[in-house]
Amino acid sequence: FTHRQVAITAAHRTMTKPTSSTTILSLLIGLTTLHSTYSFSPSSLATVHSRCSFRNQHTHHFKNLGSHDSRSHFVRLRNSAEAGATSTASQAPSALDQFYKAKEDLIDACIATSPSKQKILDLARNVEDMGEQVGMGQASCLSGLLSGEWELLYASEDKTRSSPFFWAFRKAFPDQADQIFSITDAIPYPIKEIGSAIQTIELDKSTNTGTLVSRVEVSTLGGYATSTMTTRCTIIGVEGLDCVRVRVETTKPEKWTILQLLGSLGESVIENAPPFPSGEALEKVQPGSSEVVIKSTFCDQNLRISRDGLGGNDVYIWKRNGFFGDIEI
Repeated sequence: FTHRQVAITAAHRTMTKPTSSTTILSLLIGLTTLHSTYSFSPSSLATVHSRCSFRNQHTHHFKNLGSHDSRSHFVRLRNSAEAGATSTASQAPSALDQFYKAKEDLIDACIATSPSKQKILDLARNVEDMGEQVGMGQASCLSGLLSGEWELLYASEDKTRSSPFFWAFRKAFPDQADQIFSITDAIPYPIKEIGSAIQTIELDKSTNTGTLVSRVEVSTLGGYATSTMTTRCTIIGVEGLDCVRVRVETTKPEKWTILQLLGSLGESVIENAPPFPSGEALEKVQPGSSEVVIKSTFCDQNLRISRDGLGGNDVYIWKRNGFFGDIEI
């Protein structure tokens, strides 16, 4: 016999016997088995056997029940089993999937037009939390991933403030810095426009020392005069797992387009002009002010989240342009 014929025969035999609660239950089980296993397969035989075993073990619980109650109880059991199977089939996203989604959400928000600071802070915190859960982007000073060229995606303040020079300037002039910054920030476009901000980091893991070069493009007079404000720093040590202490050394405008109009003479002036010893100047105002701490709370193959390690609520989101040795992502 086929499985379907077995079920039909069981139902027929049940119907020819005196009616009782137990026989009605047997009929319901036979009919339900027929309905739910209309297309039989090897696995469905195990299902029928399991249901029959359940009936034999638990029939005594239904002896005192009427036919309506028996039917309702059996339907509830079947629905419960089906719901459990559905729940197992539709599993929640893994922690790693959630981590990658958190990174995508942060990057999308950073490149959006005028994202709110609070939204970026929340998304950055989510990336940091998810990264900690899955073990990604941690211990930026020890992972070897901090070195490379990074381009600023988002800054919660003016892009120029991503340069360690301005962090040091704020330390040297804690009471006047924000007022001075507000004046320069208020200069409208197109008189002043900030272009890309790039950081190049070289960290020797064996000595925990290295260099950091910050370059920020600044355009004035509607693009007629542009330059790249370059600050060179020395990495003098590592603090903990995610902080590097850097000392500001010099600041110099490079690639002056207005001087390039003078041809070779202008190029010579740009190349030979000495950099301004900004670190030394800041030290004369406030000893120790030339040193700042960059805390990178997340850093993996293509994304870095950094903050001022000495305080503040600002956040800087960087994307990697490349590793050293021309390794591209």
